[in-house]
Amino acid sequence: MQFTKVHATGNDFVLVADPAGSQQLDAELVAALCDRHRGIGADGLIRAVPAHLFDAGRAELAATGLTSTDQAPLWFMDYRNSDGSVSEMCGNGVRAFAHYLRAQGLASFAEDTLPVLTRGGLKTVRQSEEGYAVSMGVWSFIDPELASERASDSLVRAAGLSEPRPALSISMGNPHTVVALSEPAALQNLDLHRAPTVDPTPPNGTNVEFVVPAEPLVEAGVGRVRMRVHERGVGETLSCGTGACAAAAAVRVWAAGDGVDTWRVSVPGGKVTVRFSQRSDGAEEVELSGPATLVYTGELTAEYLPQ
Repeated sequence: MQFTKVHATGNDFVLVADPAGSQQLDAELVAALCDRHRGIGADGLIRAVPAHLFDAGRAELAATGLTSTDQAPLWFMDYRNSDGSVSEMCGNGVRAFAHYLRAQGLASFAEDTLPVLTRGGLKTVRQSEEGYAVSMGVWSFIDPELASERASDSLVRAAGLSEPRPALSISMGNPHTVVALSEPAALQNLDLHRAPTVDPTPPNGTNVEFVVPAEPLVEAGVGRVRMRVHERGVGETLSCGTGACAAAAAVRVWAAGDGVDTWRVSVPGGKVTVRFSQRSDGAEEVELSGPATLVYTGELTAEYLPQ
């Protein structure tokens, strides 16, 4: 099995191409590959498979009306967390995926864009000054009724916090719960080796983001926040693309109003940019941009793979 290691602001992935749709990657093997001591080491694994050769891909093709063929495949991002569990998608992973497809000659940017299918729907990637910009779709409250006060819908407990903190749960195609902290020291003192507890927990679990606003929060029309994240099925990671989008959306709801459309989110692995644009129906589209870097390509030995 050949693979490529890719990272996007420190969020790292094992990428595997499966143009025939025949690669068997069960949860046990994925977890072993992502193990940082006995495997390659990564926050997740992404299989690149033509959408028409994969059940989840065929479902997304039907929903979007797009086509995929052996001669002109539309690539599906089959994303797994480092524990082997299946996830809807990953914002940093989409950038890594697009960079990998381009580097491997599997896909090219037509009119400066590349469509990518995920379990979280169609994502359109374009090249940008920062690397790649991904159309992430519309953000929403996970529970609009609980979030109707535009303040919080849950309580979060985490190691390093003296008491539960109110939080706001936001969907970016996958679930996020965002907690605001008042100062950088509180962010630094968190122990995210242990999973925070969220009450009530969204039905499919949740990623948990902790954010601290910059001072000033808005400078030259751009909002600025710092973030750390505990990812569902992974643990703390150096970055989370959908988490950065959710964090910017939550802080925008809490403090900045609708006039601030561009946000710089600083994570331990670097910086990403989140942009909001309003649709005619009042919903807001989100775009995430940032770099992606190929690290190395290798081949697993036969003795490592299950027989």
